[in-house]
Amino acid sequence: MGYGATNVGQRSFRFRELAAKTVVCHTITYFVMGLLAAHFLHYAAEFDKPGSGMRPFSSPWVTAGPVLQPIRGVIFASVFWPLRGCLFGRRNGWIVMGWMLVAIGILSTFAAASGSVEGMIYTPVPVLGQMRGWLEVAPQAFLLSALLCYWVDHPGRKGMSWVLGAVFFAVIALPLLGLAVGR
Repeated sequence: MGYGATNVGQRSFRFRELAAKTVVCHTITYFVMGLLAAHFLHYAAEFDKPGSGMRPFSSPWVTAGPVLQPIRGVIFASVFWPLRGCLFGRRNGWIVMGWMLVAIGILSTFAAASGSVEGMIYTPVPVLGQMRGWLEVAPQAFLLSALLCYWVDHPGRKGMSWVLGAVFFAVIALPLLGLAVGR
């Protein structure tokens, strides 16, 4: 096994493969959960409120959000890689990964982000209003974890790779098309 490779079960894989799969899984789950949250949590109205601290829902930056998610996917993969022995090839590795994302990425950020412990302490935003965002981000963390762990742990499923790859490219293409047409 060469530098940068690791075993899952009887199979070796490299960081590059983990990064690619993490990018795809994160971008797809981000997009799906974002669409659901935008509809059911009425994000357009929430974002457009004065003082919301968010860009208007019609902003090109909001439209471009999914296109920029591969950056976060690589960052996530850079954390998953050194912890791969605890996350992949294990029965409940996806639960460990999901909790890690929720605990560190949502509840315990160093910033006073909405929905975090610090946000609840240091911002005037009502706690229940902050917790509302958990309906989007916590399920996405566990959906990302379950999908990624399954894909890494079952590398022989070529159909899965093709389907996820096609969905990923659609998720990237749709906002780009929207930005191109909107200009």
